[in-house]
Parts: sequence; C-alpha cells; structure tokens
Amino acid sequence: MPVDIHDLHADRNQEWRNELRSRLSAKERSALPRVKMPELDARERSTGFREVNTGLSEELAMQEAKRCLDCAAPTCISGCPVNINIPGFIKLIEKGDFSAAARKLKETNALPAVCGRVCPQEIQCEANCVYQKMKKPPVAIGYLERFASDCERLAGAVIVPGIPEKVPIRVAAVGSGPASLTFAGQMAKWGFQVTVFEALHELAGVLSYGIPEFRLPKSIVRSEIAYLEALGVVFERNVIVGKTVTIEEMREQGFQGFFIGSGAGLPKFMNIPGENSIGIYSSNEYLTRVNLMKAYQFPDYDTPIVRGKRVAVIGGGNTAMDSVRTAVRLGAERAMIVYRRSEQEMPARIEEVHHAKEEGVEFLTLTNPIEYIADSEGRVRQMKVQKMGLGAADDSGRRRPVVIPGSEYLIDVDTVVVGVGTDPNPLIPRAIQGIEVSKWGTIVVNEETMQSAVPDIFAGGDIVRGGATVILAMGDGKKAAVAMRDHLLGKFPGN
Repeated sequence: MPVDIHDLHADRNQEWRNELRSRLSAKERSALPRVKMPELDARERSTGFREVNTGLSEELAMQEAKRCLDCAAPTCISGCPVNINIPGFIKLIEKGDFSAAARKLKETNALPAVCGRVCPQEIQCEANCVYQKMKKPPVAIGYLERFASDCERLAGAVIVPGIPEKVPIRVAAVGSGPASLTFAGQMAKWGFQVTVFEALHELAGVLSYGIPEFRLPKSIVRSEIAYLEALGVVFERNVIVGKTVTIEEMREQGFQGFFIGSGAGLPKFMNIPGENSIGIYSSNEYLTRVNLMKAYQFPDYDTPIVRGKRVAVIGGGNTAMDSVRTAVRLGAERAMIVYRRSEQEMPARIEEVHHAKEEGVEFLTLTNPIEYIADSEGRVRQMKVQKMGLGAADDSGRRRPVVIPGSEYLIDVDTVVVGVGTDPNPLIPRAIQGIEVSKWGTIVVNEETMQSAVPDIFAGGDIVRGGATVILAMGDGKKAAVAMRDHLLGKFPGN
C-alpha cells in the first residue's frame, strides 16, 4: 500500500519505533533481507496511468533503514552526484523521525521525491553500498528517499529553510529541467535573486514532458516546483531565450550570471527509407503529446495521437521503455521493443525492463529496422528488419552489433516510435556570442566549474552531456551554483 502516515495507529507506531531504536549489531543488520517495493498488479496498471510503484509503508521503510550499517566512511555518498548524506537521512527514518529525514535530504537535494522515483540508484549510490562487497543486496536508498519526501508532502509539513539576507545579484537559469531547478534552488538558498526562464507553458522540462505519469506523477513535480517557489525562485513561462529575449538583453535588465540548462530536445532519426511515413514519431514528440499535452487523460483532453494497435519502439534506453509502456496504456494489442543489441547491453534500468515485460511488451533484441513501408495514403504499415550478431566491444564498452546477411524479414506495424537518442537544440548556443560548442552541438565547459568560454555563462545537463540521467544533470546544476557564487562574489580563481 502507498505510504499514508495517518492510517496507522499511534500505539503501533510507537511500538515499531521503540523496537527499531534498540541497538543492533552489524551482523544482525546485515542478516536482514532487503524489502520489496509494493506495486500495482501488471494487468491493472496496464490499462491506465496510475503510478506503478506505490511506495513503502512506515513499517517497511523503518525495517529497511535498519539494514544501513552507518559506515565510518560511507561509500554510498561517493556514488551520488549531489552528495546526499545518505546514512544521515536513513538513520533518521530508522528512528521514526521522518520529517527530519526529509530535511536532511533537502540540505543537498532540491528534488528528493523525483530522485527517489527516477534516478538509477542501482548504478550510483546503491552500486557503491558496502553490501555489494559482501555479495548482498544494497540498502534500498532510492525507496527510502522517496518515502521520506512523500511523508513530508502527505503530512502537509514541508519545511522551507531560513534564507539568509538577500544578495543584490540577479541570476538567470535557461530551461527548467533538473539541472536548472537544482541550480536555482541552491542559489536561492544563498540569497541570490533567481529567475528561471522556460520556453514551454509547463515547467520542469523532461520531468514534465518526458517521463510518463505512471513513473513520475505530475503532482510530485508540481510539489517540488512549489518548494522552489517558496525559496524565492521566480519562474517565467513561454520565454524562448534567443528568440523572445537575448542574453545581451537580459544583461541590460540587470542579470549578472546565467546558467544554461536547456537540455537536448532535438530528436535523432535513423535516416532509413520510409522514415517520413505517417505514424512514425520520435520518442520526444510521442511522449510530449502524451505527457505535456495530456493525451493520457483522454477523453478529457482530446490531444491528437495515433493509438496504434501494432506499435514498434526502436531503442533500448529508458525513453524507449517509457514509450512502449505508454503505447500499452493507449491500447496497443502488440507493443514491441526493437533493439539492435542483446538485452544485456540495454542501457534502460532493470526495473523498467522488468515492468515492461510484466505488461506484455515483446522484446525483439538483436534486431534492427532498415526500411518502413507505407500504404497508398502514406501511412506506415510494415517495417523491414534484419537480424544482428554481436562483435567486439566499441567505445561505449558494449559489443558492437554486426549485420547477419540474408536475415531480413517484415513486421506489420501501424505506429513506430524512434527512441535512439536526442541532440542539443542549437538555438541557444547559436544565439550566444563567444560560446564554444563541440562537434556534437554541446556547450563546452570546465568540467570542475561548469563555466563556459563566456565568463558569466555556466551550463549543465544534456546541453553539456548530450544525454544523461536526471541525477547527473542535478549534479551539474549544483557544481555550477557553487562556481557561479564564487565567481559573482569575487572569489573565483583568476578574478
């Protein structure tokens, strides 16, 4: 069941807390099994957009918190791009002080409810948990992060830290994705006057338009935005920096520092025959229509989108998983992942692959599309694919796909979603005089400070990385905030 701190009897809560406060040896803690995340039944969730993972109860959260060994040198923190005090907040959950646990999280993380849901803890903090060396499941750090932040929100007791005396310096963040939100929250905590400029009518970037409701409810995103507004961050929607207003005009308005977190919203396609047929989308367009334009709330929102019956999604990352699981919920009778490598090489989270399989998604691995075939009206009706083998590893460390000659065959489709990645939108880099851009279209920065070739401009997230996780983008935003603060206050090296 979802966490609901009002449903449990006070006497029972106190009994748990007393028991959990008792001293346990490291051996006793390490013998405890990792809890499982409660989730909706696959058949039930496949027909709608309710959140799949339903959250830990108080009992489960406190039970899992007992597993933390509170290491003297916690390696889990080194795996976190924003350096959350992981043992610190977990021990507060073990003691039953959930509000304090949420406050501890927000000392370093402005978006804990988001991170607890979508960050790949299994390759970051949990991958560095000491239990890994013991060949045991790591502490469920992501589950506990979600639990603490949800408790605070559900109790209606979100605490905003005291803001120091205002610094008379205006700074701007371009884009409102996770990198910019983290930057803005950190700068606001230090007293800077922060304005976030968003090109769309909805805030939060990929958190709003890219990640489906069943993985990250929009109510969670809105609550995180409300927290930043309480810190004093100002949000301006429908502003296209480089078109509506230029960086130079913003300087004239009094802005002294800029963070570019505009993401990577330019879709990639494969440039194969028939790719311009009707019914072929980029994942970016497909998910934006569903999430931002609310096609998932049909018929209340009559957003035009093809509700395909035979849907193929090309790619093996989290975006591809989001797309194919969305297609299932929109009524696809056959929903397929088409991926040119094996499942072992898929970059998607293991949990997302598992959930997709439970929901009936077919996985056509070692398979690559080479042509789309349309009917007389230009609508895609078939996809020609070829089978692949695996050769030596490439620069990514994954084995390179190799064509198997003569292995082509046809698959009937009426909708194709291409989820093979995105590129940075060139508008902003082109609009800033003096900015250095890589051959991939990303902004070149100092990796330690996130400062660009233009001294008052810093950047982070996908506009720098070309595609990364939410938490890595947040780490960039935090590093940029520290460096910009020092730069603006005259402490930056070389000033």
